[in-house]
Amino acid sequence: MEAQTDAQTYIERGKQALAQGQGRDAAIAYAHAAQIEPDNPDIHIGLAEANLALGAYGVVFMACKKVQELQPEGGAAYNMAQALLNLLDRSYDRALQSLESVISEDPANAYAHAMRAYLLRINGQDYDAGLARSRASRLSYGGAFANCFPPVEQVTKPGYNGNGATMPGITAPPTDQDNPHIERDQAPNWNRTNMQRQMIRTRFWMSQNPRFVTNILIAINILVFAILVVIFQTIDFTTAQGQLDLLNVGAQYGPLVAQGQFWRIFTAMFLHFNLLHIGLNMLSLFFIGPAVEVFYGKWRYLVIYLVSGIVGGIATNFLQPDALAAGASGAIFGVFGALGVFYIVNRRALGAYGTGAITNWIFWLGLNLVFGFSVAGIGITDHIGGLVAGIVIAVLLLPKSRRRRA
Repeated sequence: MEAQTDAQTYIERGKQALAQGQGRDAAIAYAHAAQIEPDNPDIHIGLAEANLALGAYGVVFMACKKVQELQPEGGAAYNMAQALLNLLDRSYDRALQSLESVISEDPANAYAHAMRAYLLRINGQDYDAGLARSRASRLSYGGAFANCFPPVEQVTKPGYNGNGATMPGITAPPTDQDNPHIERDQAPNWNRTNMQRQMIRTRFWMSQNPRFVTNILIAINILVFAILVVIFQTIDFTTAQGQLDLLNVGAQYGPLVAQGQFWRIFTAMFLHFNLLHIGLNMLSLFFIGPAVEVFYGKWRYLVIYLVSGIVGGIATNFLQPDALAAGASGAIFGVFGALGVFYIVNRRALGAYGTGAITNWIFWLGLNLVFGFSVAGIGITDHIGGLVAGIVIAVLLLPKSRRRRA
């Protein structure tokens, strides 16, 4: 019983290390476990996963073959071994099929979801890859599985009449069982322009910073408020003079919009009446913005935010034309609406978590709407307009395959 406990402890350590992108620590943990239980297929799968992160593809090959010897009748470990072998062979579709079998038997396997995200990204299915990556992170309590999979390279394969054909793939070296400690191949030296290199570096950096757009939006709102505080020497713009100051710098007011100052609908999104106003709005954006940014992508998220805010301002202009309007509430309600759309559309894929998330979303939506209707001075039309816009835009921005599946 003690050996079983020790082996399981090493397995859990290995899983945690992989989730944190620490392939070497994972390999050490699984190696200790293998000394205790040399015939445990789960341990050999762990060794294969850890050595894949280290680039020791020969060890991966041998470990997977060992798993299939120990579990010839199939099962989650057997299918995971087959998925890893297919990955080394660049048979990505077959690897995905094997992973589907793994996930159906072990839906809480965070590594399987991370590997599925990697393969989907190779196939150009970025939206589904993001969904799988989010689930892997949730199941591993925030793990990113960084550097756990081979880098995606451009590899040249012989084509018709010996001509080189460039195809996307991984630079997987041959599986030499006599020398399993094989280093990764070096990336080919492609003749890219400086602009192309900069674009690649920028996209990679943005992908590693999932809060980038949210932080920029929060920073802009806070900066605008701070500048107004310095200019007008006040933090309260709810007074008569404060409202006049906001009006002069771009707050929305129906009669002025009717005169052709349509730009006020946009600029009002970045103005706030006091510290409580901007504090609550930015806190809300801080909590819900990053999720929508990850689920939809940065540009779609920015479109949802800006268009929802504009539609909320238009609704206020028609339904409350005499109101002085300012604030990012309409845009934030739009982001909140998009979050609900994501949970509802993907409720089956998210399982029990999706049901709970939808319940929480409905609860907070109802609470905010009741609060908006019951408290005087809150621009409820802006909230509802932004919410409806966010929901509609989110549905339109979902990939067609995802809409049909829903």
